[in-house]
Amino acid sequence: MRKHTIAKVVTGAFVSALLSACSVPEKEAQNEQNQSAATENNAALVWPKLEIEVTATPEVEDKVENLLSSMTIEQKVAQMIQPEIRNITVDDMRTYGFGSYLNGGGAFPNNNKHATPEDWIALAESLYQASIDDSIDGSSIPTMWGTDAVHGHNNVIGATLFPHNIGLGAANNPELMERIAHATAREVMATGIDWVFAPTVAVVRDDRWGRTYESYSEDPAIVREYAAAVVRGLQGDANEDFLSEQRVISTVKHFVGDGGTVGGDDQGNNIATEQALFDIHAQGYVGGLTAGAQSVMASFNSWHGEKLHGHKYLLTDVLKEQMGFDGFVVGDWNGHGQVEGCNNESCPQAINAGLDIFMVPNDWKALYDNTLAQVNDGTIPMSRIDDAVRRILRVKVRAGLFEKPSPAIRPLAADQSLIGNQEHRDVARQAVRESLVLLKNKNQTLPLSANARILVAGDGAHNIGKQSGGWSITWQGTNNTNEDFPGGTSIFDGIEKYTSQAGGKAELSEEGEFKTRPDVAVVVFGEEPYAEGHGDRETLIYQHGNKRDLALLEKLQAQGIPVVSVFISGRPMWVNAELNASDAFVAAWLPGSEGAAVADVLFGQHDFKGKLPFSWPATPQQVVNIGDEDYAPLLPFGFGLTLTDANTLSDTLDTKVTSNSDDQAPVTILAGSVTAPWVLWLNSGKKSVLVNASTHSVGALTYRTVDKNVQEDARKVTFDGSEYAVMRFASKSFFREDMSGQLLNNAALSLQISRHSDINTPVTIGMNCEGEGDAPGSCAARIDISEQLQAMPLDSWQNVSVDLQCFVNEGINFTGLVVPFELGTAGKVSLSVAEIQFTPNLAKQASITCNPN
Repeated sequence: MRKHTIAKVVTGAFVSALLSACSVPEKEAQNEQNQSAATENNAALVWPKLEIEVTATPEVEDKVENLLSSMTIEQKVAQMIQPEIRNITVDDMRTYGFGSYLNGGGAFPNNNKHATPEDWIALAESLYQASIDDSIDGSSIPTMWGTDAVHGHNNVIGATLFPHNIGLGAANNPELMERIAHATAREVMATGIDWVFAPTVAVVRDDRWGRTYESYSEDPAIVREYAAAVVRGLQGDANEDFLSEQRVISTVKHFVGDGGTVGGDDQGNNIATEQALFDIHAQGYVGGLTAGAQSVMASFNSWHGEKLHGHKYLLTDVLKEQMGFDGFVVGDWNGHGQVEGCNNESCPQAINAGLDIFMVPNDWKALYDNTLAQVNDGTIPMSRIDDAVRRILRVKVRAGLFEKPSPAIRPLAADQSLIGNQEHRDVARQAVRESLVLLKNKNQTLPLSANARILVAGDGAHNIGKQSGGWSITWQGTNNTNEDFPGGTSIFDGIEKYTSQAGGKAELSEEGEFKTRPDVAVVVFGEEPYAEGHGDRETLIYQHGNKRDLALLEKLQAQGIPVVSVFISGRPMWVNAELNASDAFVAAWLPGSEGAAVADVLFGQHDFKGKLPFSWPATPQQVVNIGDEDYAPLLPFGFGLTLTDANTLSDTLDTKVTSNSDDQAPVTILAGSVTAPWVLWLNSGKKSVLVNASTHSVGALTYRTVDKNVQEDARKVTFDGSEYAVMRFASKSFFREDMSGQLLNNAALSLQISRHSDINTPVTIGMNCEGEGDAPGSCAARIDISEQLQAMPLDSWQNVSVDLQCFVNEGINFTGLVVPFELGTAGKVSLSVAEIQFTPNLAKQASITCNPN
């Protein structure tokens, strides 16, 4: 493979000079807040003119101009509207001729999570044919389908899921990245999709951000090189097979500064200087755009208080004019609605700022009508519309969409053999092996011996969904089982294969129980899956307030059993106690569907190659990046042992939490996603359903995810009144959880709730210690909140809280709680709930109190 030259915009020793000069520690951020956010007449002083490998040609430009000159205003605006598959029909496409459409995370053809490649192709074909049908809208311009294939074709059952970006950054192998991207492109093409919303090129400065795992590294140089590699892997080489039938359109995202918000706040405010914005946060665009990326996605975040979706200086003056990007800028999910003066249905400001395509999943009809009116009345100049549509058409022409056959008859169409192809899985296995970082290896505990007796414990040991993380089949990566990953392997699967071939024995016990004393225990544990909005944290303390996994490690060590910890996470975390309780400790990140490859390294078939792509925190509150003046992490950027290296970590790391103590932390049940160890059930009469999708119906109960603050962070339940029904959060496998500490904290059960109907019947919040709680005499309690609900304004979010003593008075034993929250009624009621948690020190101020003291 020939080498490419990316436009060098920082000279000499890139990493050392850049990071020492331009890193912006959080403690310095406020000092910069008063600096000018943009030197609007001096963009060239900071931003380069890129030497982009894909250049304009007369043939492409002539075709674009011919098409543009024949289009009506209605057709042009339709090219700028991108709805979502759950909210459009084939007739809508035939009527309006949308320029593109998408499937959001957790959206599938026919709302079927287990849709086959043929199902995906059928939808792509029907919408494509409708788009070129000019019988209603007069347009025959083909539409294009965009998808978030962010670690493989992660929306499709059976696809190869590669490690998330943070693990790939640990591998630091751009050539491997290009192979991963090409494999992804092939699996995407097999489902008839033209366009991938990747790569993400955020350079994360605060690991509390819930999208840290989507970042390759805190080092902008790695991100820059990876962006170029991924773009070439997806789109092909600019001078070879560019956007051929084996390739897809790529998207470099999110422009710009999403990884640098204050406090790691998702969709928050980046207050870096303009020079730092470029030096740190824009290097992925230098790499990706130079390699020829055809689209850029605008970011949700603000820069010095101004939302990027409405930021003309950055979108137009910098990106398009100074850097020379001639593709199109697409918005993120209703991101335009966050621009000042805008909402989801109307935002001329975003178009005038340089946004070319609205990503508008739900309110596309109103947005289309309003945008059309704003063009007609001059609010949006026709020149801006023409520029946006010219860019969209240019990409479609370059991609060959006017010449390529329809999705159903393209060369890779519905090729089931490409989904989870063994060659692709082999690439993923290599990526897993190279991503693993060995943090501790006392007494050469690793490598393992395959003829040993090995206990494999922890809730991540045989859990492909957990090891894959967010953006895995579903948006948040939740509500999946191993059966949702056909062809995939767990970490236990790999260990068992090695021992079975060598005469050893691998015994699986999530709780760490065993019949025969093992020679060594491998404990696989870590973060539950999450995605954007739902993964933000206040600190990096692992299992703050509920150290279940630490207890397991200490139990095994107390029996004299050597412990190898395999830590599943989307970021570095403060795990000093867990490190102390481990003889060996492996940062496995989020390895994806090929978990068995972890065993290749544990048993020494391959050595550890991974190096930390992010600095590892020394304290619970530490925000640390290479180049900080007071750089003092527990483990530095680039750290990683091999099997022959001497161990460096002691067993006496400081475990004291100096603030935000475990005892006083809220314990969440629903915080965007359902919080472990709880799972969500729907019960109606004798029928029950374990929630594993965004919509369900069972008996008298209809359920769906809805938006409160961010996408799908709330749950709406509608009861038809035909029988008693309940939405019930329960512990996994109905195990009892000791929550008695919440009584000592004077906590209350609190939640946000919105009523959508009159309340003329009892509506109860309940708990129980049995799992069902309907049998007479069971450890169960239900508190009627109908009076509080009826007093609320309709369709308005309000807080309701219940003193935990109320549940104690009704017989609840908090030392063995199975169901911490249920919402039920026998009446006809519609409600939405969000942010369910035990809140310390709220008992006396709760909406419903029962403690006379």
